[in-house]
Amino acid sequence: MSIVVLDTNIFIAALLSPQGVCRKILKMCLQDQIIPLMGEALYNEYEDVMSRKEIFVNCPISSEKRELLFDAYLNSCRWTKIYYQWRPNLRDEADNHLIELAIAGNADLIITRNIKDIKKGELLFEQLRICQPEEFLQE
Repeated sequence: MSIVVLDTNIFIAALLSPQGVCRKILKMCLQDQIIPLMGEALYNEYEDVMSRKEIFVNCPISSEKRELLFDAYLNSCRWTKIYYQWRPNLRDEADNHLIELAIAGNADLIITRNIKDIKKGELLFEQLRICQPEEFLQE
């Protein structure tokens, strides 16, 4: 079973697009087919983005159901404490926590739409793959 870090953009896309690949990955998390990691920084990022009402104007899921789905997702996550920060690494400081969480939780991969920035780190971790959701599902 794969251990993954789901970037915030994947979870939000799952909420906004019922038929999309991100929704399939979210279902895999909820059905214990993959193990998503969660840490303090990623949780704070999720909370911040989930509170932005303008993102969800055309969302097919009500606010209450989004919160229930988020809670269910959090219950499927393996909470992971980060004890070491790998700095400097990524150009965008706000993305470093994804790498740190993946390394701390021994993740197989990070699933994100932000491939360009995350793959250009100064530090490379051979055991950690970074992929888009379509690539993950093809495997």
